[in-house]
Amino acid sequence: MTRIAVVSAGLSQPSSTRLLADRLAAATDRALAASGGGATFDIVEVRGHAHDLANNLLTGFAAGGLREVLDTVVTADGLIAVTPIFNASYSGLFKTFFDVLEPDSLRGMPVLIGATGGSSRHSLALEHAVRPMFGYLRAMVVPTSVYAASEDWASADADGLRFRMDRAAAEFATALGNARRTTDPYEDPVPFAQLLGTP
Repeated sequence: MTRIAVVSAGLSQPSSTRLLADRLAAATDRALAASGGGATFDIVEVRGHAHDLANNLLTGFAAGGLREVLDTVVTADGLIAVTPIFNASYSGLFKTFFDVLEPDSLRGMPVLIGATGGSSRHSLALEHAVRPMFGYLRAMVVPTSVYAASEDWASADADGLRFRMDRAAAEFATALGNARRTTDPYEDPVPFAQLLGTP
């Protein structure tokens, strides 16, 4: 059974970012089922870990439930990552979550990216901000990204959003079937003395 981590960085409850993440997970589940596969989904609401993320940046230590959440993400077979768009880029909370991951922990992982915003004018933020970030992390981002503006949820063009989600999910399902991740990011940890800078 394929295990997929779903990271949603929405700030409000309810959140359109979480709604898009759930819809992308459902579309992925359908795409995998169509090819005879199946998946389990681990949902990560970044909002609930904001304080631990800030502390991790300051101390270099993942406290509380954050360590378990990070392990859930880096050991998954694939990742669905969705952020709200603020000031033409991903949210600071979304970026902070991926900043605290170990280097190369997402190497080779199939990733489906999505974003939400108030206007379709910000849709290119997925291509100029989110996709390059995951490229830097050496993840394998599927070609189709999914942006949902406020009008996409209720407009007569809702079929357009559904089509984009289904296309992205089909690409993601194919990438999951082709992925061969063999490295464990925690297999060779940095010695504690080196982290402290002591001889």
